[in-house]
Amino acid sequence: MAELQLFIHPKHKAAKAAERFFKERNLKYHAVDVRKKPPSPGELRRFVQRFGLDAVVDKQAKAYVEGGWRYLQAGEEDWIARLCADPSVLQLPLVRYGNTLAVGKDEAAWKEIAQRIKAS
Repeated sequence: MAELQLFIHPKHKAAKAAERFFKERNLKYHAVDVRKKPPSPGELRRFVQRFGLDAVVDKQAKAYVEGGWRYLQAGEEDWIARLCADPSVLQLPLVRYGNTLAVGKDEAAWKEIAQRIKAS
C-alpha cells in the first residue's frame, strides 16, 4: 500500500494548505520538512520528469532571486542536484501517493489523490 507523502516547509502557505486539505479529510500522511531532509535526487527527478523544471522551481523564492538562479545555464541533472542542496527554491508542497504526484497548490490533484486513497 502506498503512503501519502508531503514535502513541505512548515511556514510555506501552500504547504500548510495541503496539510489542512488532507487533515480535513482524515487522511494520514507523512510530512517531510525539506529544511531537515530534502528530497533525494531520485525522488525529485520524478517530479521534474512529470512536470518539468519550471513547475518544480519557485521563481519567486528569495533564494532564487537573490542567488542568481535565473542566470544558471545547467542541465537537468545539475538542477536536480542544486535543488536537493538548496530546497528553499522548490515549489512546495511536493505531494506523492504512489505514482500520483502534485506540485504546489494544486487542489484538483489533491482531490484525485484523496479519491485514490479512499478507493484503496
